[in-house]
Amino acid sequence: MSTYTLAELRHFLTDRYDALKRRLAYQLGSEERAGDALHDTWVRLNGRDDMPPVDNPQAFVLRMAVNSAVDRWRKDTRLVSASEIDDLLQLDDAELGPRHSLEAQFELQQLLRVLDELPERRRQIFLAIRIDGVTRKELSKQYGISQRAIEAELRRAHDYCAQRLDRGGV
Repeated sequence: MSTYTLAELRHFLTDRYDALKRRLAYQLGSEERAGDALHDTWVRLNGRDDMPPVDNPQAFVLRMAVNSAVDRWRKDTRLVSASEIDDLLQLDDAELGPRHSLEAQFELQQLLRVLDELPERRRQIFLAIRIDGVTRKELSKQYGISQRAIEAELRRAHDYCAQRLDRGGV
């Protein structure tokens, strides 16, 4: 059984793009999603310098593409994205008119009320990362927990804020 190197995987993806896209379109229910997933896979493969050889290139590429599609779906189905929350925290644009400035201030007040509802550690982690730019690694050491736990706390904070801000329940 032959194995495929990273360069051979890239070549496999480009050579069999149409067949892979048809198969993915069937699995994902959309040619557009399949194309996006294969593009993401191509970008990921090109972003790597090295990887262990792969025995089944079709299964590997399809699995990467499906994982990319799932990641994209999760990102797209978020009620409020991390960047939208970050936008709420940045109100210093002098070119904004007074109405927009007032709306932004109102949205910021809503976000601050929602943040006050979070457990203390979760709120501190959220603010440290989003406002102060503290790294997950630094917070991991500070709180004595893994970086994965820091990431989970951040995700829970984002999800909670997104849910509360979307419902208008503030």
